[in-house]
Amino acid sequence: MTEKTTLPPLEDRDWPAEIADMKDGFAGTLNVYRTMAHHPDLLSAWAPLRRHVVQESALGPERSELVILRVAFRLGAAYEWNHHVDRATKLGFSAQRIAALRAVPEGEDGLLARAVDMLIDTHRLSPAIETALAEAFGRPAVFDLMATVGFYSVLGYIVMTYATPLDSGIADVFAGPDE
Repeated sequence: MTEKTTLPPLEDRDWPAEIADMKDGFAGTLNVYRTMAHHPDLLSAWAPLRRHVVQESALGPERSELVILRVAFRLGAAYEWNHHVDRATKLGFSAQRIAALRAVPEGEDGLLARAVDMLIDTHRLSPAIETALAEAFGRPAVFDLMATVGFYSVLGYIVMTYATPLDSGIADVFAGPDE
């Protein structure tokens, strides 16, 4: 990610007083949230949904990462892709499984990828895909899938609009080994 940042993540010295309690939590650890801190009210409102989508989703950690990676890929959100390749790798994903999300993988991963694509392309799930998802994962997971796509789409819009820089320790692997 070599594009120049147009709205740099806030430094500790510039952190808004009204959200001082958030600086030492999730909001202070990642550049995307340090960028969002330019709008303290939004970041405050964001926190409860983030907790659910990131920590309490009925999809579970692996399926959530698949959904997030597919959203990042489809949007071209390199910041999110790079961060979530790192997270997926820590969850035990192979490089091949991650790379397959750039195409249409098979099996459960493929069902999730097709659902993400459908939401991005048509803004809804077809009855057949919704039924397949509900049968495979339960209806709460279908709602959480839709919420995850929306949540990470918004984050993608933020990081791409403001060219948010990658956080330290995150490799820039968005282009992939063949590109």
